[in-house]
Amino acid sequence: MKTTKQFRTNLRCGSCVATVEPYLNRTLGVDRWKIDVASADKTLTVDGDASTESVKDAVAQAGYQILGEIAAPSAPAVAERPADAPTATTYFPLLLLVAFLVGVVALVEVRVGDFDWGRAMGNFMGAFFLAFAFFKLLDLRGFADNYGSYDVVARRVPAYGYVYPFIELALGAAYVTGFQPAATNFATLVVMSVSSVGVIQSLLNKRKIRCACLGTVFNLPMSTVTLVEDGLMVAMAAFALIAGGHSL
Repeated sequence: MKTTKQFRTNLRCGSCVATVEPYLNRTLGVDRWKIDVASADKTLTVDGDASTESVKDAVAQAGYQILGEIAAPSAPAVAERPADAPTATTYFPLLLLVAFLVGVVALVEVRVGDFDWGRAMGNFMGAFFLAFAFFKLLDLRGFADNYGSYDVVARRVPAYGYVYPFIELALGAAYVTGFQPAATNFATLVVMSVSSVGVIQSLLNKRKIRCACLGTVFNLPMSTVTLVEDGLMVAMAAFALIAGGHSL
C-alpha cells in the first residue's frame, strides 16, 4: 500500500541532500521524496510503499540519520507542490555543450574542405564521449552514486558506475583516432542501448531524479532529453555499422 511518511533528520543543507539523493533514489518502494532543510525538523517526506527501516538504512548509508518518524499527514505531501516542468533553460548547459561540439565538427570539415558525413559523424561522437567523460570524471564517486540510482547495470554492480566514464573516454578516443571503426560502433551500440534501458524505466515510473549525463557539475533532471541523447548515439552507431562500419 502506497503511503506518505515523514521523518525528522539531521540533513541541514543542500550538500547533505545531494549526498543522500542517490541512496534514496535506488531504494525500492520510494516513488518520490523531498527534504525541507528550512524546517525545524529537517523533514524528509517519502511517498511510496518503502518501509521505515529501508528509508533509515538509505539515509544511514549516506552518513546521516533519521531522528524519528512524524505522524503521517492527511494527504500526500509530495503531491501538494509539483515540480516545475523542465524548460530549455533547465538544459542550457547540455544544449550549449552540444552546440559547441557541432561547431567544432563543422570547423574541422571547413578546414578539410571536402565535407564527409561519415567523418563528421565520427568526430562528433568522439568529441561527445570525450566531453561527457570529462564532466563525469570531475566527481567520479558522485557520478557513480547517482548513476547507480537508475542504470540497470550499475544498480546491480556498483563498480560499473566507476568504470563507465572510462568506457566513454575509450570510445571517444577510438572515434577520434579511427581505431577499429566497426568494433567501436558495435561497442557504442551495446553500451548506449543498455544505458537507455534505465532511462526508459525511470521515465515510465515518473521518477524525479537527477540525470548523470554531465556528472554532478550540473543539476539536470531526468527527462526525455536524456533518452534522446542516448538514442542519438545508438542511432548514429547503428547507421555507421549499416553503412559499412566506418565512422571516419
